[in-house]
Parts: sequence; C-alpha cells; structure tokens
Amino acid sequence: MTFIDTHSHLYDEAFASDTEDVIQRAFEAGASKIFLPNINAETLKPMLALARKYPGKLYPMLGLHPEDLGQTWRDDLPQMEALLQEPDAPYIAVGEIGLDYYWDRSLYEEQQEAFAIQIEWSLKYDLPLMIHTRDAHREMTDVLQSSIGKWQSRQSSNRQTTGVFHCFGGSAEEAEELLRFEGFMLGIGGVVTFKKSKLPDILREVVPLERIVVETDSPYLAPTPHRGKRNETAFVVEVIRKLAEIYRLEEEEVAEITTRNALKTFPKAI
Repeated sequence: MTFIDTHSHLYDEAFASDTEDVIQRAFEAGASKIFLPNINAETLKPMLALARKYPGKLYPMLGLHPEDLGQTWRDDLPQMEALLQEPDAPYIAVGEIGLDYYWDRSLYEEQQEAFAIQIEWSLKYDLPLMIHTRDAHREMTDVLQSSIGKWQSRQSSNRQTTGVFHCFGGSAEEAEELLRFEGFMLGIGGVVTFKKSKLPDILREVVPLERIVVETDSPYLAPTPHRGKRNETAFVVEVIRKLAEIYRLEEEEVAEITTRNALKTFPKAI
C-alpha cells in the first residue's frame, strides 16, 4: 500500500531531533510523497532545505498562515509572491492560507484581505490552494467565491482555482457546500478516527471518496491509537484504515483512490 500525506509540517521544531527517522518511518509505512505547507516567512528556509534533500518525495508550498499574520504581513506577502515568480520555483501550491477566528478575532478584516490576495496568486500562477479554516466557514466561502469572481471579471477568464479544504471537520451541510467548489478535495486526517467524532457518518452520507485526500497535519492531531502524541506521516495508515471501514473498501483501494485524488489536485507533484 502506498499513499500521499498531503499536509505535514516536517520542518517543525517538534521533529528537530529525529527528522530523518520520522521520514524513514513514513517511507516504510508506504508514503510515496509528502506535501509541506508553509506557515510564515521564517519557515521557508527549513522547509525548502528539507524538500531539496528529498527530491521527488517532499514537495513545498508557499503561503502565510492566518494565525501568523503578525504586524508585517503587508510586507511579507509581496516578498512571498516574488518567490513564485522565480524560474523553476518549486512550490506545488499556495498554502497554508485561510481564516482562523478560534483564538483571536482582532485581525478579522486583515485575515480576509490576506486570504483574498493569496487566492489571487493561485489564479495568477495556476496553483492549487491549501485552505485552513477554523470558526470561519461562512467568511471563508464568501471570500473564496468573491475573490474568484473578481479575478475572472478583471481577466475576462473562466479559470477556477482548485485545492484542499484542510482538516475538514464540519457539518454535513458545510461538506455539501464545500463540494460545490469544483476541483476541491476535503483533507481528512486523524480526527476521523476519534471515538466521538461525527465525521465518519458525515463522510458516509455526503462525501464520495473521490473528493477526499488524506493528511496528518503533523505534528498535530495524531489519530487513534496515537492520540495525544506527536503526529507523523506514518500514522496515515490509521486514517486509511478508518476510511476503508467507512466506505467498505479494501485499504489498498482507499490508498489508491486518495493518491490519485492528490495527484489530480497537485499536478506539479507528478
């Protein structure tokens, strides 16, 4: 069985002491590729160094996480966009970007402005999005739809952006709304394995497996039976096992379908 972890922060300090071991365990577990969403300007260097060390295996993204907006975001974004314009830029997506109002709403409007700017990068450079949303479903969908419409109007283009709604954990109604964004997948990770999670029923009822990619968000959100520990890509097998149970398929078939979904969504990783 081989799979793709579409969302891992392997460059995080949580892996500083054993990065090589974690990556080796991932490959041994069946990972064929691991995608690395960026967080801020400071994480670019370690992320790129790791991706260069494992060409054809680890793939970087470029974006500014909503929780890392800080006071310099208006200066940071143009510098980040300049990296997308470099010859042979290695980035396979714009991410991790989005809206997060869980802890702090003080930058309510600024988060939406930064999100809209980075959605435009996706359309301008024909890159998929890795979208983070927490306590902001309505605002996120509104900004995404509005940004696409405004860009299409200015450019006289019908181009749509694609990508992943990372770490989906919403309601059936929210899932149905997100699936109306053609070309987008729902990122499913460890939460689907939690004992009290409602996600299995929601997926079974409204989400076809052809619209799912698997992920870890490591070092966060480790699946059962590793819950509470540092998450890592090797644990994706637990997510695949749960999805096989939900969709009544063999684990190998789930791995094959979600891998195909990932490569369809992130063509620069092929």
